[in-house]
Amino acid sequence: MTQDYIVGLLGPWAGELCTGSVLLRITLSVLLAAIVGCERSSKRHSAGLRTFIIISLAGATAAIMEGYLFEGCSTDPWISAAVVLGTAMISGYSILFSSKSQIKGLTTSAGLWTCGVIGVAIGMGLYTVALIAFVALLCSLSFFPAIEKYLKDKSNHFEVHLELNNKCDLRYFTTTIRRLGMRIDDIELNPAYINSGLSVYTVSFTISSRELKKYKKHSEIIEALRSLEYVSHIEEIL
Repeated sequence: MTQDYIVGLLGPWAGELCTGSVLLRITLSVLLAAIVGCERSSKRHSAGLRTFIIISLAGATAAIMEGYLFEGCSTDPWISAAVVLGTAMISGYSILFSSKSQIKGLTTSAGLWTCGVIGVAIGMGLYTVALIAFVALLCSLSFFPAIEKYLKDKSNHFEVHLELNNKCDLRYFTTTIRRLGMRIDDIELNPAYINSGLSVYTVSFTISSRELKKYKKHSEIIEALRSLEYVSHIEEIL
């Protein structure tokens, strides 16, 4: 088996199962998960600091236990696999549907699952793999959203949460959209607002006008639609 690069730097003890290596693996799993958890907590996501630490700690502990139980044996890593599957199930519960027909928690769910896998890698002594995966995960959560937002804002397709004062105003809204040079791909009534007195919809658009494609951002189009007297509220679904 190829020796881990960080094990080569620290010494053979880091790759063996001993008190020092166990402390290193547990500490590293908690530290890396805490950094990711802080990033999620700062953005007020449901799964924050403690959740990420516990998931990573569980993965690392399971991998260490597996190492002790099957040291010197050739066997399938069933404990680590169970932790990864368990983490996937737990992270699935963080996916929610909001009242605006938005799916929330997908990124947090994927982050939890990845954090659990990183914990398993640390517990197995694969420090280099774990650190590379950690850097990739942190970049995905911290730096890529700005790029993703830019690409979405440049897209000819976008979706909005629309609240009209009256359901009869929907025809005026659709007429205005066509005059602006956009096509309505889908309109879906939001049942969460049935008894609110408002007519609430999720609307998907495609920008077909060349002028809008060149010069108008989604935010500018939405601001123009917000000024319509029959529109109670409108915002882009990101």
